[in-house]
Amino acid sequence: MKFSIITVCYNSGKTIRKTFESVLNQSFTDYEYIVVDGASKDDTLDIIKEYVPKFGGRMRYISEPDKGIYDAMNKGIRLAQGEIIGIVNSDDWYETDALENVSLKLSDEYDFYYGMVRNVDGSGKEIGVIRNSHNYLKSCGLHHPGCFVTKEAYEKNGLFSLDYRVFSDYELMLRFMYNGVRFCSIDAILSNFTMGGISSQTPGYEMFAIRHKYGITSRFWYIAEVVVEFVLKRILKR
Repeated sequence: MKFSIITVCYNSGKTIRKTFESVLNQSFTDYEYIVVDGASKDDTLDIIKEYVPKFGGRMRYISEPDKGIYDAMNKGIRLAQGEIIGIVNSDDWYETDALENVSLKLSDEYDFYYGMVRNVDGSGKEIGVIRNSHNYLKSCGLHHPGCFVTKEAYEKNGLFSLDYRVFSDYELMLRFMYNGVRFCSIDAILSNFTMGGISSQTPGYEMFAIRHKYGITSRFWYIAEVVVEFVLKRILKR
């Protein structure tokens, strides 16, 4: 099959139906859907089981404890059988033509495809559209809900590192870039991203550490960034 779509979830009963519907209603249907549940304690697993027959054999799932979101994503990638892998979180959703827009760009020349991502608040109201570029990965990462990566690229360059709790996707993108992975930008909104998740609430020291690891930031500026962030957070708490 062409695509493997992965959703990782934990206690996502309030939001995951919208995610499922966005995958179910794709105009391009040559895909499998893998759901990795972290042994949810709410009704998430019941909802997953409800949707399995709706996908006509294209959906499968596992439900077991994990070591965090990136461990769950890695489980999904290892299970994937498609040529191209996309990851959509359990409070995000694809545009109905997302897979179709990616399929139109598929070529042996590229390993990593990405498009624009619409940011929304908790009520679904649009905040803005993000259009980042791989040419500026040293400054900021790409929104991974709008990214599609070949299975081969993961096999050659590795999966998400479990050394980072929040910014492992950024580390992986830099690793891809430095290893010569070829990027393709798609001029379309592919996904909708709900603001307010863990990445918006966690200190950026992981980002600083990753930038230092790849030589983007010197040790001096790495320490300075961590100190400034610490001081600012202490001030804001007052």
